[in-house]
Amino acid sequence: MTNLTTLPGKRSKSPEPAAPAKSTGGRANPLGGVAHLALFLWALATVAPLIWVALASFKSNEEIFLDEPFGLPQSWAFTNFADAWSEAHIGQYFLNSVFVVLISTAGTMLLGSMAAYVLARYKFPGNRFIYYLFVSGLAFPTFMALAPLFGIAQSLNLLDSYFGLIVIYIAYSLSFTVFFLVAFFRTLPHEIEEAATVDGAGHVRRFFQVMLPMAKSGLVSIAIFNIVGQWNQYLLPVVIMQSEDKYVLTQGIANISVSAGYQAEWGQLFAALTLSILPMIIVYAVFQRQIQAGLTSGAVK
Repeated sequence: MTNLTTLPGKRSKSPEPAAPAKSTGGRANPLGGVAHLALFLWALATVAPLIWVALASFKSNEEIFLDEPFGLPQSWAFTNFADAWSEAHIGQYFLNSVFVVLISTAGTMLLGSMAAYVLARYKFPGNRFIYYLFVSGLAFPTFMALAPLFGIAQSLNLLDSYFGLIVIYIAYSLSFTVFFLVAFFRTLPHEIEEAATVDGAGHVRRFFQVMLPMAKSGLVSIAIFNIVGQWNQYLLPVVIMQSEDKYVLTQGIANISVSAGYQAEWGQLFAALTLSILPMIIVYAVFQRQIQAGLTSGAVK
């Protein structure tokens, strides 16, 4: 075995250290700054009116319009909420809205998920035609259907009844529900459904025990959108509900502002608006992660 040595008078050259790599850090993107500024302005334009309404609900008429309309209340008038709840009957309207929205959302989710599952997982003649009928409902403006809707509801004795309003809410919300859930059910894996079929599960059992738990995130997302849409609905209740004691919350708030005239207690009105806004903010805050997961899961899979 030979030893390799360096020749006399010559030093072995050690490898030169590599030159440090140049930093490739990206430069500041001016478009990113503009986008962040636009988002900030949009958030400010959205949040500022809500904060002003919340502060005005604790003020008197003089403070709202004369003293400090954009400042903090001089004395926090919590009685505005009590008066709005009892004297302006906002409590009754609030409970009416809760009752109608809960039942109509449950019916919408049940019927919409069943229809979406069949359209997404089964192939049969007319499948695409039925799907496009549901989708076409998204392009139909609500106000154009008010006159024929009133005639149909009158002929079926659905006027001035919670049942009639619930049925119309369900029909109104089915288009978007089916459109959203069809795309979601298509992303779910077929292997688990096939395994349930091999184990002897029928159509109903596969749907309720296998597919619905897998589609939980999508169901929560679309349920929140339906709750918000039906809670804020005004045109449909105006057509259907005629008795004042059966008004939902949007009708009750509009009735306060119209019937009071020049003697309006604006503090009570803003307190009623705050009571109508607060539940939706709580719903979004509680189910924020589920909403994001449901909206993005179809893109990730």
